[in-house]
Amino acid sequence: MSFSFRFFIITVLAGLLFTGCQENKKNTPINVVESKPVIPHNDYYKKYMREISFIKTRADSASTKGMLKIKGGDYMMGSSDSLGKRDEYPRHQETVKDLWVDKTEVTNAQFREFVEATGYVTTAERSFEINGKKYEPGSLVFDPTNPRYWWKFTKGANWKHPEGPDTNIKGKDDYPVVQVSWYDAMAYAKWAGKRLPTEAEFEYLNRAGNDTIIYNWGNDFSVATEKANFFQGDFPFQNFVEDHYEKAAPVKSFPANNFGLYDTTGNVWEWCLDTYYPDAYLMLRVRENGYFKDYENRNQEKVIRGGSFLCSESYCKGYRTSTRMSSAPDSGLEHTGFRCVRDVKKS
Repeated sequence: MSFSFRFFIITVLAGLLFTGCQENKKNTPINVVESKPVIPHNDYYKKYMREISFIKTRADSASTKGMLKIKGGDYMMGSSDSLGKRDEYPRHQETVKDLWVDKTEVTNAQFREFVEATGYVTTAERSFEINGKKYEPGSLVFDPTNPRYWWKFTKGANWKHPEGPDTNIKGKDDYPVVQVSWYDAMAYAKWAGKRLPTEAEFEYLNRAGNDTIIYNWGNDFSVATEKANFFQGDFPFQNFVEDHYEKAAPVKSFPANNFGLYDTTGNVWEWCLDTYYPDAYLMLRVRENGYFKDYENRNQEKVIRGGSFLCSESYCKGYRTSTRMSSAPDSGLEHTGFRCVRDVKKS
């Protein structure tokens, strides 16, 4: 989590909610406390990106095993109905090039292979310092029992212990890796010879050739529990588990979309390459390679897409194809993971 994010955690002690999914009908955050960063985000960003630049790409990085070649094209990005939040408008045309895309979210087994090959230490496994005082490693775990803050900073929570030190991922090799930050995802992608998808690419991949659908399977929500892993019931207190998974599900537990990609909707949020701007679709700034030229925003938040097992009809509806959310780049959460893409080389 970013230094401002960590500062908030320490000052409230009880923990912090995930602001990206905490929005009301006016698209304003609920229970958000502003705090000034202890050190410039730009310095922190540069530190991590420099570290990532030294990661050696794996020997077989040219392999497309576990990936699909998706033909690019033009499509209309953004909400086409009244369900969207302000940041989903105006609808506009985007062009996506041909891509190799991971069929599934990166799994625990795949991420373990990366860690063992490189010795990489995730952000949640690193201690951090605020005003000269050091704090133990940890990350954010969902806690519905606290009426004010649903996310609790938990010491010892990380990708190997997603819900805290007393939990583990034994027998869950085929589950999506979580408690990984944007920096962790970028590090994995560098090693794998891939990259994170841009926000425009992710929506294109989620829509799978149909830019009029609300959900990646169509517009009929009555079949949702057969199509995606999300929260049914009185969020956050009572989950009816009609989709058979209270939390994350193994990859490929639900049908692939029309492109053959799994879990682009639901299960866990997925990091995208882009910096998040609430008014991105209104901005006239020139973009290059998925980045705005003025790459950093005030809080350095990055885009996450696709929704998770905590999204519900009574809440954020993050599983809608046009839903946009964000999180601090060094935040790890138990419902956030990623998948990678690779540009198709011209012959």
